Amino acid sequence: MRLLLRLTVMGIGLGVLAGTGLKLLAPHLATGAVEAPKLDPANKASARTLDPGRFEPKRQLTALSQTWARLAAAQKGLQASGFLLVLDDGRYAELQADQALPAASSIKTPILLASLEDVDAGKIRWNEPLPLTKEVVGGGAGWMASKPVGTRFPFFESATEMIRVSDNSATNLLIKRLGGKDKLNARFQALGLPATVINNWLPDLDGTNTTSARDLAKAIALVDTGEKLSPRARDLFREIMGTSRTNTLIPLGLLQGLGKDAADPDNELLSYGITVYNKTGDIGIAYADAALIHLPNGQRAVAAFMVKGPFNDPRSADLIRSMAAESAKTLVGRR
Repeated sequence: MRLLLRLTVMGIGLGVLAGTGLKLLAPHLATGAVEAPKLDPANKASARTLDPGRFEPKRQLTALSQTWARLAAAQKGLQASGFLLVLDDGRYAELQADQALPAASSIKTPILLASLEDVDAGKIRWNEPLPLTKEVVGGGAGWMASKPVGTRFPFFESATEMIRVSDNSATNLLIKRLGGKDKLNARFQALGLPATVINNWLPDLDGTNTTSARDLAKAIALVDTGEKLSPRARDLFREIMGTSRTNTLIPLGLLQGLGKDAADPDNELLSYGITVYNKTGDIGIAYADAALIHLPNGQRAVAAFMVKGPFNDPRSADLIRSMAAESAKTLVGRR
C-alpha cells in the first residue's frame, strides 16, 4: 500500500511539472522561438538528401569524346553528333553536339515536354478530345491516319501514341493544339533548345525539321531535374516515354557495350540495373535516338545521338549503337 501511494504521488508530481513546462514553452513554440534540432554537417549520412541533378556539364570525359570522334571519322559520308551528361555530377562527352541535323521523329520528345507543360498549366485537359482533320493526317508510322477525318482522339491517347508507335498524325494533332509550328518553335527557343525547329508536318521525309544532340538531351533533362513540369507531369512524361517500342539504337548499343546481345535489350539491361527511356527517329536519310538512362549506381544520365547519311545506309544505325556502346563501357566501368 505504501509503495502504491508513493507511485501515485510521484505520478501526480511529474504530471504537474510536465504541464507547467509545456505552459511556459507554448508562447515560444507559437512564435517559432524554439528551433528544431539541426543535422550535424559532419554527419554525411544524416545530412544527405536526394539531389535531382542539373543540366550542367562540368568535367568532360575526354577519352569518350575522342572515341566518338574516331568512330565517326571512320564512316565516310556520314555526319554524326552526340551528347551525354551524367546529371548527378556533371561528367559529359560530346561530338558536334550543337550541330542542327534532321530531327525525324526524335523531335517528338520536346513536343511531349511542351504538351505536358500545358497540361500542368491547365491549358490542356488530359482527356481533351482532339479532332482529326485533313490537314494533320500524316503518313508513315502510326495508325490514326487510317481513321475517318473527324474522329476525335483524347489528348492522352495522342501523346502516348506519338511516342509508343511514333504516330505522325498524333504528333500533328498535338502541334496544331499547341498553336501551330510558329508558336511551338517559340516555345522551344524559350526552353533553351535553339536548334529545335518544326518547319513541316510529320513525317517530314525531306528532313526540314531540325534539332541537335544537345537539345534532345536537354529536353529530357529539363523534366528529370524538376526544372520543368510538376512531379505528377514528370511521372506522366516518364510513363509515356517508357511505352516506346523501338529499342534497337541506344538500348541495344548500351547492351552491346556490356558484351551482350538480346532480342529484348530493355529487359536484358534490367539485369544490370539499367533502365532506359528513349525515343528514336528514322527517315532513311537521318537516324536519331535520345534517352534518359538510370545507371546501376543510382545516377542518371541523358544521352542523344544523331547521324545523317545516304538513304537507308545501315552504317547510320550501327554508328549510333557503337557510340552508345562506348558510353556504357565508360558509365558502367567496364573500360
